[in-house]
Amino acid sequence: MTLPTPTFVQCRSLLAVVALTIATLSTPAQAQAQAPIPVVASFSILGDLVRQVGGERVQVNVLVGPGSDAHVYQPTPAQARLVGQAKVVFSIGLGFEGWMSRLLKSAGYKGQQVVVSQGILPLREAGHAHDHGETDPHAWQSVGNARLFAKNIAQGLCRADAAGCNVYDRNAIAYVAQLDALDTDIRAAWAPIPAAQRKVITSHDAFGYYARDFGVRFLAPQGVSTESAASATGVARLVRQIKQEQIKALFVESISDPRLIAQIGRETGVKPSGELFSDSLSAADGTAPTYIDMMRFNTRALTTAVRGE
Repeated sequence: MTLPTPTFVQCRSLLAVVALTIATLSTPAQAQAQAPIPVVASFSILGDLVRQVGGERVQVNVLVGPGSDAHVYQPTPAQARLVGQAKVVFSIGLGFEGWMSRLLKSAGYKGQQVVVSQGILPLREAGHAHDHGETDPHAWQSVGNARLFAKNIAQGLCRADAAGCNVYDRNAIAYVAQLDALDTDIRAAWAPIPAAQRKVITSHDAFGYYARDFGVRFLAPQGVSTESAASATGVARLVRQIKQEQIKALFVESISDPRLIAQIGRETGVKPSGELFSDSLSAADGTAPTYIDMMRFNTRALTTAVRGE
C-alpha cells in the first residue's frame, strides 16, 4: 500500500508542533541555567564593584545603601533573610563591617564569604587627635586596591559559579583596564598642583589611601570611624592649623552631619567647598552613582578647592 505524500502545509504544521514541544521541554532548564545567582555586598561602593565583575550573572543585594553610613549600620530582620538566601556574601573587612559576624550568625549563613581586601597592605589610622593605631578600613580610596578587589571578587564568583568563570574573568579584566585609566587621570589632575598646596579638611579620616597614592594631605576632626566623637581640643587644634597653613579646601562628607564642618568654617573664615563621597555612593541619579564616578567627582572637587577656585 502506498502512503500519500504529506503536503507542504502538513509538513510545516508537524515541524511547528515539534519545535513547540522542544521549546516547552527546554525552557525551564534554560531559565534555571540563566537565573542570576543571589549575592550580598555589605555597602554601596562594594556593591558596584561586584556588579561590574558579576554582570548579568549575579543579582546583587546591598545592605548599606547609597547615602547611608556603614559605620553605624544596624541590620534588619529582612536583610538577615537576604543574607541567609545568598550564595556569596562580600565584605571589605579591615574592621569596617563590625556588625558582619553578628549578622551572619543571626542569619544562620552557611554559604561562601569573600573578604575583598585580602592581599592589600592596610594603613594605620593617623593624623588626628584620636589616633589609637586602628587599621584604616577605607581601602577603596586607593584605585590600586580596587584593582585587587575586582580580582578577588572574580575569584569568589568563580568558586560559587564555575560555569560563569570565563565571564567573570573577562569582566574583571575589562574593569581593571577602566581602573588603570582612572588612576592615570587622577594623577594627571594633581600633577600641576604643588605638594605644599595639597591640603584638605574632611569630616572624618576616610581618605588615607587616597592621600598615600596621590600625595594629598587630609586632616579631620574625627577618626576612621564616624562613631568616634571629635574632641573640643582636637577641633581647636585643627582650627589653628587651618589658619596657620592657610588651608583653603574644607569639605563635608555625604554621610556626615555637616554642622561640625560648618563650625570649623565659621571659626576659620574658610567657606566649605562642598561635599565629598567617602563611604557611600550617591543615588543612581546623583553625581557619584558608581565607584569610578565617585573617584572622578571627588578628584574634580578636591583639585578645584585646593587651587582656591
